[in-house]
Amino acid sequence: MKFPGCRRQIKPGWRGLLRENQGLKKPSIPTFLSSFTGSLGPVRFQSFDLLATLVAVVRTNGCVVFANAALEDALGTSRRTIEGSQLPECFTEPHILRHALEGAGSNEFAALRYDAWLRRLNHEPMPVHVVVAQTDTPGEAIVEMLPLEQQAKQDREERLIDQAQANKELIRNLAHEIKNPLGGIRGAAQLLQMEIGKDLTEYTQVIIHEADRLQSLVDRLLAPHRRPHLVGDVNIHEVCERVRSLILAEFPRGLRVVRDYDTSIPEFRGDREQLIQAVLNIAHNAAQVLGECVAAGNAEIIFRTRIARQITFGKQRYRLALELHVIDNGPGVPDSIKDRIFYPLVSGREGGSGLGLTLAQTFVQQHHGLIECDSRPGHTDFKLLIPLP
Repeated sequence: MKFPGCRRQIKPGWRGLLRENQGLKKPSIPTFLSSFTGSLGPVRFQSFDLLATLVAVVRTNGCVVFANAALEDALGTSRRTIEGSQLPECFTEPHILRHALEGAGSNEFAALRYDAWLRRLNHEPMPVHVVVAQTDTPGEAIVEMLPLEQQAKQDREERLIDQAQANKELIRNLAHEIKNPLGGIRGAAQLLQMEIGKDLTEYTQVIIHEADRLQSLVDRLLAPHRRPHLVGDVNIHEVCERVRSLILAEFPRGLRVVRDYDTSIPEFRGDREQLIQAVLNIAHNAAQVLGECVAAGNAEIIFRTRIARQITFGKQRYRLALELHVIDNGPGVPDSIKDRIFYPLVSGREGGSGLGLTLAQTFVQQHHGLIECDSRPGHTDFKLLIPLP
Protein backbone atom coordinates (compact mmCIF):
# COMPACT_ATOMS: atom_id res chain seq x y z
CA MET A 1 0.00 0.00 0.00
CA LYS A 2 1.26 3.50 -0.79
CA PHE A 3 0.87 6.31 1.71
CA PRO A 4 0.57 9.83 0.26
CA GLY A 5 3.11 12.23 1.70
CA CYS A 6 4.86 9.46 3.67
CA ARG A 7 8.36 8.07 3.64
CA ARG A 8 8.64 4.33 4.26
CA GLN A 9 11.52 3.18 6.38
CA ILE A 10 12.31 -0.47 6.92
CA LYS A 11 15.34 0.27 9.06
CA PRO A 12 15.04 4.00 9.91
CA GLY A 13 17.83 4.36 12.44
CA TRP A 14 16.70 3.98 16.01
CA ARG A 15 13.10 3.35 15.00
CA GLY A 16 13.95 0.29 12.92
CA LEU A 17 15.60 -1.73 15.66
CA LEU A 18 14.97 -5.48 15.63
CA ARG A 19 15.04 -7.78 18.57
CA GLU A 20 14.93 -11.55 18.86
CA ASN A 21 11.82 -13.03 20.40
CA GLN A 22 11.58 -16.79 20.62
CA GLY A 23 13.89 -17.22 17.67
CA LEU A 24 12.00 -14.78 15.43
CA LYS A 25 13.04 -11.25 14.47
CA LYS A 26 10.24 -8.76 14.94
CA PRO A 27 10.16 -4.99 14.31
CA SER A 28 10.31 -3.15 17.56
CA ILE A 29 10.04 0.40 18.86
CA PRO A 30 13.24 2.07 20.10
CA THR A 31 14.97 0.71 23.18
CA PHE A 32 14.26 3.83 25.22
CA LEU A 33 10.56 3.61 24.33
CA SER A 34 10.22 -0.14 24.71
CA SER A 35 11.22 0.16 28.36
CA PHE A 36 8.08 2.22 28.88
CA THR A 37 5.80 -0.43 27.38
CA GLY A 38 7.13 -3.54 29.03
CA SER A 39 4.43 -4.06 31.62
CA LEU A 40 0.70 -4.57 31.23
CA GLY A 41 -2.06 -2.09 31.96
CA PRO A 42 -2.45 1.68 31.43
CA VAL A 43 0.32 2.45 33.90
CA ARG A 44 2.88 1.19 31.40
CA PHE A 45 2.50 4.40 29.37
CA GLN A 46 2.83 6.91 32.20
CA SER A 47 6.55 7.43 31.63
CA PHE A 48 5.69 9.05 28.30
CA ASP A 49 4.69 12.08 30.37
CA LEU A 50 8.42 12.69 30.96
CA LEU A 51 8.96 13.32 27.24
CA ALA A 52 8.83 16.80 25.74
CA THR A 53 7.60 15.47 22.39
CA LEU A 54 3.93 14.77 21.73
CA VAL A 55 3.15 11.05 22.05
CA ALA A 56 -0.06 9.05 21.63
CA VAL A 57 -0.55 5.29 21.85
CA VAL A 58 -3.36 4.26 19.47
CA ARG A 59 -5.13 1.21 18.16
CA THR A 60 -4.59 0.62 14.48
CA ASN A 61 -8.19 1.77 13.95
CA GLY A 62 -7.11 5.23 15.16
CA CYS A 63 -8.63 5.08 18.66
CA VAL A 64 -6.40 6.76 21.28
CA VAL A 65 -5.36 4.51 24.18
CA PHE A 66 -3.04 7.01 25.87
CA ALA A 67 -2.01 10.64 25.32
CA ASN A 68 0.96 12.14 27.16
CA ALA A 69 0.97 15.49 28.95
CA ALA A 70 2.81 17.26 26.12
CA LEU A 71 0.10 16.26 23.62
CA GLU A 72 -2.60 17.33 26.06
CA ASP A 73 -0.98 20.79 26.33
CA ALA A 74 -0.49 21.13 22.58
CA LEU A 75 -4.10 20.25 21.72
CA GLY A 76 -5.50 22.36 24.54
CA THR A 77 -7.80 19.46 25.49
CA SER A 78 -7.89 17.24 28.56
CA ARG A 79 -6.42 13.76 28.43
CA ARG A 80 -9.81 12.29 29.30
CA THR A 81 -11.27 13.88 26.15
CA ILE A 82 -8.40 12.76 23.91
CA GLU A 83 -8.35 9.13 25.09
CA GLY A 84 -11.03 7.16 23.29
CA SER A 85 -11.23 9.69 20.45
CA GLN A 86 -9.96 9.25 16.90
CA LEU A 87 -6.40 10.62 16.61
CA PRO A 88 -6.56 11.03 12.79
CA GLU A 89 -9.31 13.61 13.27
CA CYS A 90 -6.78 15.81 15.10
CA PHE A 91 -4.97 16.35 11.78
CA THR A 92 -5.96 18.50 8.83
CA GLU A 93 -5.46 15.44 6.57
CA PRO A 94 -6.68 12.49 8.66
CA HIS A 95 -6.54 9.96 5.82
CA ILE A 96 -2.72 9.94 5.81
CA LEU A 97 -2.52 8.79 9.43
CA ARG A 98 -5.31 6.24 8.85
CA HIS A 99 -3.34 4.67 5.98
CA ALA A 100 -0.18 4.72 8.13
CA LEU A 101 -1.91 2.95 11.01
CA GLU A 102 -3.32 0.33 8.63
CA GLY A 103 0.20 -0.29 7.36
CA ALA A 104 1.51 -0.62 10.92
CA GLY A 105 -1.23 -3.13 11.72
CA SER A 106 -0.33 -5.26 8.69
CA ASN A 107 3.44 -5.20 9.45
CA GLU A 108 4.27 -3.35 6.22
CA PHE A 109 6.95 -1.24 7.91
CA ALA A 110 8.86 -0.77 11.16
CA ALA A 111 8.40 2.99 11.21
CA LEU A 112 6.95 5.63 8.92
CA ARG A 113 7.51 9.39 8.89
CA TYR A 114 5.73 12.32 7.28
CA ASP A 115 4.99 16.00 7.87
CA ALA A 116 1.49 17.12 8.81
CA TRP A 117 -0.58 19.85 10.45
CA LEU A 118 -2.03 19.20 13.92
CA ARG A 119 -5.30 20.91 14.79
CA ARG A 120 -5.38 22.83 18.10
CA LEU A 121 -8.24 24.24 20.12
CA ASN A 122 -8.52 28.03 19.61
CA HIS A 123 -5.14 28.11 17.82
CA GLU A 124 -3.78 27.85 14.33
CA PRO A 125 -2.77 24.30 13.25
CA MET A 126 0.75 23.32 14.31
CA PRO A 127 3.26 21.92 11.79
CA VAL A 128 4.61 18.59 13.10
CA HIS A 129 6.81 15.76 11.95
CA VAL A 130 4.85 12.53 12.57
CA VAL A 131 6.53 9.20 13.31
CA VAL A 132 4.35 6.09 13.42
CA ALA A 133 6.01 3.02 14.98
CA GLN A 134 4.82 -0.42 15.99
CA THR A 135 4.78 -1.59 19.60
CA ASP A 136 5.18 -5.13 20.92
CA THR A 137 1.42 -5.36 21.32
CA PRO A 138 -0.49 -6.48 18.21
CA GLY A 139 -2.95 -3.92 16.89
CA GLU A 140 -1.23 -1.04 18.68
CA ALA A 141 1.07 1.75 17.49
CA ILE A 142 2.92 4.73 18.90
CA VAL A 143 2.46 8.06 17.14
CA GLU A 144 5.13 10.60 17.98
CA MET A 145 4.70 14.21 16.85
CA LEU A 146 7.68 16.55 16.84
CA PRO A 147 6.76 20.22 16.41
CA LEU A 148 8.75 21.49 13.44
CA GLU A 149 9.21 24.84 15.17
CA GLN A 150 10.84 23.06 18.10
CA GLN A 151 13.02 21.01 15.76
CA ALA A 152 14.09 24.17 13.93
CA LYS A 153 14.84 25.81 17.28
CA GLN A 154 17.03 22.88 18.36
CA ASP A 155 18.88 22.96 15.04
CA ARG A 156 19.42 26.72 15.43
CA GLU A 157 20.75 26.25 18.97
CA GLU A 158 23.15 23.55 17.83
CA ARG A 159 24.41 25.85 15.07
CA LEU A 160 24.93 28.65 17.62
CA ILE A 161 26.95 26.37 19.90
CA ASP A 162 29.09 25.03 17.07
CA GLN A 163 29.51 28.54 15.69
CA ALA A 164 30.59 29.90 19.09
CA GLN A 165 33.18 27.15 19.48
CA ALA A 166 34.56 27.80 16.00
CA ASN A 167 34.61 31.55 16.69
CA LYS A 168 36.51 30.99 19.91
CA GLU A 169 39.27 29.03 18.19
CA LEU A 170 39.41 31.45 15.26
CA ILE A 171 39.60 34.52 17.50
CA ARG A 172 42.24 33.02 19.74
CA ASN A 173 44.51 32.00 16.86
CA LEU A 174 43.95 35.17 14.87
CA ALA A 175 44.52 37.44 17.87
CA HIS A 176 47.83 35.79 18.67
CA GLU A 177 48.95 36.04 15.05
CA ILE A 178 48.14 39.77 15.03
CA LYS A 179 49.55 40.50 18.47
CA ASN A 180 53.02 39.08 17.89
CA PRO A 181 54.10 41.52 15.14
CA LEU A 182 52.32 44.49 16.73
CA GLY A 183 54.94 44.84 19.44
CA GLY A 184 57.67 44.84 16.83
CA ILE A 185 55.89 47.45 14.68
CA ARG A 186 55.33 49.75 17.65
CA GLY A 187 58.89 49.36 18.90
CA ALA A 188 60.35 50.02 15.46
CA ALA A 189 58.20 53.17 15.12
CA GLN A 190 59.45 54.46 18.49
CA LEU A 191 63.09 53.87 17.49
CA LEU A 192 62.49 55.54 14.13
CA GLN A 193 60.91 58.53 15.88
CA MET A 194 64.11 59.03 17.88
CA GLU A 195 66.22 59.13 14.70
CA ILE A 196 64.18 61.39 12.44
CA GLY A 197 63.42 65.07 12.62
CA LYS A 198 60.44 66.57 14.44
CA ASP A 199 58.74 67.44 11.16
CA LEU A 200 58.27 63.70 10.43
CA THR A 201 57.23 62.53 13.90
CA GLU A 202 53.54 62.87 13.05
CA TYR A 203 53.93 59.86 10.73
CA THR A 204 55.52 57.70 13.41
CA GLN A 205 52.80 58.85 15.83
CA VAL A 206 50.20 57.54 13.38
CA ILE A 207 51.96 54.16 13.33
CA ILE A 208 52.16 54.03 17.14
CA HIS A 209 48.54 55.15 17.56
CA GLU A 210 47.23 52.53 15.10
CA ALA A 211 49.38 49.82 16.68
CA ASP A 212 47.91 50.72 20.09
CA ARG A 213 44.38 50.64 18.64
CA LEU A 214 44.94 47.18 17.20
CA GLN A 215 46.48 46.04 20.48
CA SER A 216 43.37 47.20 22.31
CA LEU A 217 41.16 45.32 19.83
CA VAL A 218 43.19 42.14 20.26
CA ASP A 219 43.00 42.44 24.05
CA ARG A 220 39.21 42.71 23.81
CA LEU A 221 39.07 39.63 21.59
CA LEU A 222 41.15 37.63 24.04
CA ALA A 223 39.54 39.02 27.23
CA PRO A 224 36.83 36.36 27.74
CA HIS A 225 39.36 33.54 27.27
CA ARG A 226 41.94 35.03 29.61
CA ARG A 227 39.78 36.20 32.47
CA PRO A 228 39.29 33.69 35.31
CA HIS A 229 35.72 32.52 35.93
CA LEU A 230 34.94 33.97 39.41
CA VAL A 231 32.02 31.94 40.73
CA GLY A 232 29.69 33.20 43.44
CA ASP A 233 26.00 33.58 44.24
CA VAL A 234 24.26 35.70 41.59
CA ASN A 235 20.93 37.49 41.89
CA ILE A 236 19.85 38.20 38.33
CA HIS A 237 17.79 41.21 39.39
CA GLU A 238 20.84 42.86 40.95
CA VAL A 239 22.56 42.34 37.59
CA CYS A 240 19.60 43.97 35.78
CA GLU A 241 19.49 46.90 38.19
CA ARG A 242 23.21 47.55 37.74
CA VAL A 243 22.86 47.56 33.96
CA ARG A 244 19.74 49.71 34.16
CA SER A 245 21.55 52.37 36.20
CA LEU A 246 24.45 52.42 33.71
CA ILE A 247 22.15 52.77 30.70
CA LEU A 248 20.08 55.55 32.28
CA ALA A 249 23.25 57.40 33.29
CA GLU A 250 24.32 57.48 29.62
CA PHE A 251 20.83 58.11 28.21
CA PRO A 252 19.07 60.23 30.86
CA ARG A 253 16.36 61.59 28.55
CA GLY A 254 14.01 60.05 26.00
CA LEU A 255 14.64 56.44 27.12
CA ARG A 256 12.51 54.43 29.53
CA VAL A 257 13.89 51.20 31.03
CA VAL A 258 10.99 49.05 32.25
CA ARG A 259 11.32 46.34 34.90
CA ASP A 260 9.18 43.21 34.63
CA TYR A 261 10.67 40.84 37.19
CA ASP A 262 9.66 37.47 38.57
CA THR A 263 11.00 37.93 42.09
CA SER A 264 10.65 34.21 42.88
CA ILE A 265 13.70 33.38 40.73
CA PRO A 266 16.38 31.93 43.05
CA GLU A 267 20.03 32.86 43.15
CA PHE A 268 22.43 30.67 41.22
CA ARG A 269 26.17 30.13 41.02
CA GLY A 270 27.90 32.21 38.39
CA ASP A 271 30.28 35.04 37.55
CA ARG A 272 28.40 38.24 38.39
CA GLU A 273 30.74 40.57 36.49
CA GLN A 274 30.59 38.48 33.33
CA LEU A 275 26.78 38.48 33.41
CA ILE A 276 26.66 42.23 34.00
CA GLN A 277 28.92 42.71 30.97
CA ALA A 278 26.80 40.37 28.84
CA VAL A 279 23.52 42.13 29.69
CA LEU A 280 25.16 45.54 29.38
CA ASN A 281 26.46 44.75 25.88
CA ILE A 282 22.95 43.80 24.72
CA ALA A 283 21.20 46.73 26.44
CA HIS A 284 23.80 49.24 25.28
CA ASN A 285 23.42 48.04 21.67
CA ALA A 286 19.67 48.45 22.03
CA ALA A 287 20.00 51.98 23.42
CA GLN A 288 22.32 53.00 20.60
CA VAL A 289 20.00 51.82 17.82
CA LEU A 290 17.08 53.61 19.50
CA GLY A 291 18.51 57.00 18.49
CA GLU A 292 15.42 58.21 16.64
CA CYS A 293 13.08 56.92 19.34
CA VAL A 294 15.19 58.63 22.02
CA ALA A 295 14.94 61.90 20.11
CA ALA A 296 11.17 61.43 19.89
CA GLY A 297 10.98 60.57 23.59
CA ASN A 298 9.35 57.14 23.16
CA ALA A 299 12.35 54.79 23.34
CA GLU A 300 11.83 51.78 25.59
CA ILE A 301 13.91 48.86 26.82
CA ILE A 302 12.29 46.11 28.92
CA PHE A 303 14.10 43.79 31.32
CA ARG A 304 11.83 40.76 31.81
CA THR A 305 12.72 37.73 33.94
CA ARG A 306 10.84 34.45 34.02
CA ILE A 307 11.37 30.83 35.03
CA ALA A 308 11.23 28.25 32.23
CA ARG A 309 10.34 24.70 33.21
CA GLN A 310 11.34 21.47 31.47
CA ILE A 311 13.24 23.32 28.75
CA THR A 312 15.82 21.99 26.32
CA PHE A 313 18.72 24.07 25.00
CA GLY A 314 22.37 23.45 24.31
CA LYS A 315 21.55 19.76 23.61
CA GLN A 316 20.48 19.28 27.26
CA ARG A 317 17.16 19.27 29.07
CA TYR A 318 16.83 21.28 32.29
CA ARG A 319 14.15 21.14 34.94
CA LEU A 320 14.40 24.89 35.59
CA ALA A 321 16.09 27.70 33.71
CA LEU A 322 16.28 31.47 33.93
CA GLU A 323 14.82 33.44 31.03
CA LEU A 324 16.03 37.03 30.85
CA HIS A 325 14.54 39.05 28.01
CA VAL A 326 16.06 42.35 26.89
CA ILE A 327 13.40 43.86 24.61
CA ASP A 328 13.52 47.14 22.71
CA ASN A 329 11.16 48.94 20.34
CA GLY A 330 13.84 49.90 17.83
CA PRO A 331 14.05 49.27 14.07
CA GLY A 332 15.13 45.64 14.50
CA VAL A 333 18.14 43.65 13.35
CA PRO A 334 18.79 44.03 9.59
CA ASP A 335 17.77 40.90 7.68
CA SER A 336 21.20 40.78 6.04
CA ILE A 337 22.94 39.99 9.36
CA LYS A 338 20.21 38.22 11.37
CA ASP A 339 21.94 34.85 11.03
CA ARG A 340 25.38 36.33 11.79
CA ILE A 341 24.81 38.75 14.65
CA PHE A 342 26.85 36.64 17.07
CA TYR A 343 29.80 36.42 14.67
CA PRO A 344 32.82 38.50 15.69
CA LEU A 345 33.27 41.84 13.91
CA VAL A 346 29.70 41.77 12.51
CA SER A 347 27.75 44.91 13.35
CA GLY A 348 24.54 46.47 12.09
CA ARG A 349 25.56 49.90 13.37
CA GLU A 350 28.00 52.22 11.66
CA GLY A 351 31.12 52.49 13.76
CA GLY A 352 30.27 49.41 15.83
CA SER A 353 33.09 47.01 16.74
CA GLY A 354 30.96 43.89 16.25
CA LEU A 355 32.32 42.38 19.48
CA GLY A 356 29.58 43.15 22.00
CA LEU A 357 27.21 40.29 21.14
CA THR A 358 30.07 37.86 20.53
CA LEU A 359 31.40 38.50 24.04
CA ALA A 360 27.90 38.36 25.53
CA GLN A 361 27.27 34.95 23.94
CA THR A 362 30.66 33.72 25.17
CA PHE A 363 30.00 34.84 28.75
CA VAL A 364 26.54 33.25 28.85
CA GLN A 365 27.82 30.00 27.33
CA GLN A 366 30.42 29.87 30.09
CA HIS A 367 27.37 29.56 32.38
CA HIS A 368 26.10 26.64 30.24
CA GLY A 369 23.52 28.99 28.77
CA LEU A 370 22.58 30.47 25.43
CA ILE A 371 21.41 33.78 23.91
CA GLU A 372 18.69 33.77 21.26
CA CYS A 373 17.38 36.67 19.20
CA ASP A 374 13.93 37.28 17.77
CA SER A 375 13.69 40.54 15.85
CA ARG A 376 11.22 42.42 13.70
CA PRO A 377 10.71 46.15 13.18
CA GLY A 378 9.49 47.68 16.43
CA HIS A 379 10.31 44.64 18.57
CA THR A 380 13.69 43.02 19.19
CA ASP A 381 13.96 40.40 21.93
CA PHE A 382 17.30 39.02 23.11
CA LYS A 383 16.59 36.04 25.37
CA LEU A 384 19.26 34.80 27.77
CA LEU A 385 18.77 31.21 28.98
CA ILE A 386 20.76 29.99 31.99
CA PRO A 387 20.14 26.72 33.90
CA LEU A 388 18.96 27.07 37.50
CA PRO A 389 19.71 24.62 40.33
